[in-house]
Amino acid sequence: MSAPTAVHFGAGNIGRGFVGWLLHDGGYELVFSDVATALVDAINAADEYTVHEAGPGGVDRVVTGFRAIDSAADPEALAREIAAASVVTTAVGPTVLKFVAANILDGLRRRDENAAPLQVMACENAIGATDTLREAIVERAGADWRELSHRAVFANTAVDRIVPAQAPGEGIDVTVEPFFEWAIERRPFGDNPPNIPGAHFVDDLAPYIERKLFTVNTGHAATAYLGAAAGAESIAEALAISTVEQGVARALEETSAVLEAKHALSAESLAEYRATILNRFRNPELPDTVWRVGRQPLRKLSRHERFIGPAAEAAERELSTAALLRAVGAALEFSDPADEQAVQLQELLRGPADAATLAQEITGLAPEHPLFDDVVAVISERLAVLR
Repeated sequence: MSAPTAVHFGAGNIGRGFVGWLLHDGGYELVFSDVATALVDAINAADEYTVHEAGPGGVDRVVTGFRAIDSAADPEALAREIAAASVVTTAVGPTVLKFVAANILDGLRRRDENAAPLQVMACENAIGATDTLREAIVERAGADWRELSHRAVFANTAVDRIVPAQAPGEGIDVTVEPFFEWAIERRPFGDNPPNIPGAHFVDDLAPYIERKLFTVNTGHAATAYLGAAAGAESIAEALAISTVEQGVARALEETSAVLEAKHALSAESLAEYRATILNRFRNPELPDTVWRVGRQPLRKLSRHERFIGPAAEAAERELSTAALLRAVGAALEFSDPADEQAVQLQELLRGPADAATLAQEITGLAPEHPLFDDVVAVISERLAVLR
């Protein structure tokens, strides 16, 4: 009997070094889908690749049994793979989900109506990413969705593993940190969950998603922006600067206060989790840069992302937001000519709009929100420097 197939969108470092490796460990034959032709060719030219875990307790893990499809060049082949697959996962970035929805829908149209439902999971740094993907598929299907809906089940997930930019010459091998977490909604799968060793299935995913986003993602981005403002190049170097470390720690204390109030997570468990996260960031064998982690600041400053999301909820509960707002101020300073959003952000700040207008445009906050005036004040401070 042949192995079940898992189609994974996004053959980059996260795809190969985290999601793909765990699916391989679960006995799935891997089909990577990507639009980077050179990467697709490199994957198809290899019989195996190695996931190097860098840091204490890390080991090398060899992945075999994979192939890749250029989804732009051969969408028909990709649709056939999806039609026959057991699992579809993504690691493409939240904004790209609407594009892969078309490929998944094409596969569902070809799927045997008597086959077991395709198990779909979007593994993105976003709340409800699989819901977003499902909504895009349903919208594209239109009236046909009534007939197709039983051919797939959708489960939200929370994923966590640091995968830095890779050193030149590594080929398709990937260096990652030893720590990882993959939490998956249990209920959509009923009695037939996918076989993913190392993942854990939970009844309520919200606490896992928000704990990860408001600690790992908020902490990582705060380290990048505060570190860049302090002249650091790497994440580990940034945390060696006492003012940066203190700023990140205080920001995470504020996000933990929200998590404790919202999800009844214990203060002790959150403190332990924060300490674990900061130690992961300090890993000297992961040479991650503030520029890689800080890229796309406009997305990271948006309404439901890692700064404004938890700060807004803190303000609604009359909890402290001072450290999160300091991180927002550092994000407004982030200038990298190699990053399109960083360039756009600086252009906005140097333009004619006033601070209140920019607060709405950049963060998506409404003027009546209790956090709004504080964000306007942070933006005003930045404008005073630039104008």
